[in-house]
Amino acid sequence: MKISIGMNLQPGPWGGGNQFGHALVDHLRALGHTVVFDLNAADLDIILLTEPRATLKISAYNDQDILHYLHKVNADVVVVHRINECDERKGTTGVNARLIEANRCADHTVFVSSWLRDLFLAQGIGSRATSVILNGSDRAIFNADGYRPWEGSGPLRLVTHHWGANWLKGFDIYQRLDEMLGTDAVRERFAFTYIGNLPDGFTFHNTTYLPPKHGPELAAALRDNHVYLTASQNEPGGNHQNEGACCGLPLIYRESGCMPEYCAGFGISYTAETFEEALDEMAATYATWAVRMPDYPRTADRTAAGYAALFDDLLARREAIVAARGLPRPSWWDRTRHQIKRALPR
Repeated sequence: MKISIGMNLQPGPWGGGNQFGHALVDHLRALGHTVVFDLNAADLDIILLTEPRATLKISAYNDQDILHYLHKVNADVVVVHRINECDERKGTTGVNARLIEANRCADHTVFVSSWLRDLFLAQGIGSRATSVILNGSDRAIFNADGYRPWEGSGPLRLVTHHWGANWLKGFDIYQRLDEMLGTDAVRERFAFTYIGNLPDGFTFHNTTYLPPKHGPELAAALRDNHVYLTASQNEPGGNHQNEGACCGLPLIYRESGCMPEYCAGFGISYTAETFEEALDEMAATYATWAVRMPDYPRTADRTAAGYAALFDDLLARREAIVAARGLPRPSWWDRTRHQIKRALPR
C-alpha cells in the first residue's frame, strides 16, 4: 500500500497532531507500507488529508491539490480526511467552514472524537462516510515506569501541560487553583505544576512553572506528580490527558468537549461549579483510581492500528468508492505530464 500523509512533520514539541503523524508513520512502515508526504507519485492508494490550511507549517498540501490529483493524475486513489480541529476550541471563526469546504474531496472522514463528529454533522458537513478514531500516546515514552503513587501524606501533586497557550486551554481553572494555593489550608493538601506555554501576560504565583518539554523529559516531569488535571474547554481530541494517564496519573477532567469520552472510568469529572469538590473527592479516593491506570486504553499503537485497519477496509471497497465518486478518468496526456514534471530537477 502506498499512502500519502499531508503533514510536514516537525521535531520536538509541536502539539498532538504532530505526535499523531509520527506514530502513524512508524506503524504503517512497520507493516511494510510505503509512506510519502506529497502527491508526486502517480500510483498512490490512500491520501490522508490532515490540514487543509496551507498557511500552517504542518500542512503539506490541501484539498485543492488533492482534487487536482484526482482529476489529472489518479482517479483510483481513496481520500481520507482527518478532522481534529474546530472553532470552538480557541474561540476562532472560519476554521469549521474551511474544514467543511475541504471535506468535499474526501471519500471518508475520520473524527478524533464523537463530540467533534456530532458538532460537524450538526453544522452541515457533507461527508458520505465517517469514523471516530480516538487519539493515543506512545507508551514507549509515556508509561508508569518510575511513577510513585501518592501514599496519602504530604500534598497531592497535580500537574498539567499544554503546547498551546490559548485561554480556553483551561487557564480559568488553572488561575483559580493558583489562587487557592495562596492559602495555607489548600497548600498543605495540594500542589500544582504547569508545564508548557502561557498566555501573554499570564503569571502563576503559587504554582511551579516549567517551560515546554518533550518526549522522555516530559514523561519524567509528569511522573514526578500524582494526578493529572485538565481544564481544557471544547477540546476536539486532546492528547495531553492521554500522556498523563499513560504515565500512571489518575485524571481530574472537565466535562467539556471530548474529555468525558477519553477519560471516563479513569478519574473524576467536574464543571466550573464543582472543581473544588472534584479535588476533595480525588484526595479521598485516589487509591481507587490509581490501580485502574494500567488499563488506560488511549495509546498511539491502538490509534495507528485503527487507521491501518480503516485503510485496508477502504481499499477492499475501492472499486465501489471510486464508482460512487463518479469522476472522469485522467487523460493519458495529464498522467504523462505529471510523470515528466516529477522527473524534472527541483
